[in-house]
Amino acid sequence: MAQLPILEFPDPRLRTKAVPVRAEQIAEPAFQTLLDDMFETMYEAPGIGLAASQVDVHQRFMVIDVSEEKNAPQVFINPEILDKAGEQVYQEGCLSVPGIFADVTRADAITVKFIDRTGAAQQLRVDGLLAVCIQHEMDHLDGKLFVDYLSPLKREMVKKKLAKARRNAA
Repeated sequence: MAQLPILEFPDPRLRTKAVPVRAEQIAEPAFQTLLDDMFETMYEAPGIGLAASQVDVHQRFMVIDVSEEKNAPQVFINPEILDKAGEQVYQEGCLSVPGIFADVTRADAITVKFIDRTGAAQQLRVDGLLAVCIQHEMDHLDGKLFVDYLSPLKREMVKKKLAKARRNAA
């Protein structure tokens, strides 16, 4: 397994809309290895979700593990939200926007259909943190970031803060 580089805002590649994964691709060893590499990258970062778009692979899939013990890995391939209910405000962060957190309003409960890592069709009704995480990662697959929910002024402040952090790290 290998860690992958995570694209950071405002990298324009994060705005690429991901294309669906072909069914025959799921069983390919290279795809399964990529999933393992994404989990390793996500756990090491550390994070609870990672969309393929964040590692410059513009296909519709993501890895998630919201468990405290990091022992409940989930793969969502070609996810689609079928239903949303309620509303919650959650303070979100993002591996592509390191060190920045902001309140984002999302659906409290969702029904999502997807293909799992084995190629089997699944449907789940989820709420709370997992619902937030799925919606956040699906935004990535559509070229959207959580900072897009912020005002233009706050988004510009985020860009400047990240640019300064990168300069200081160099």
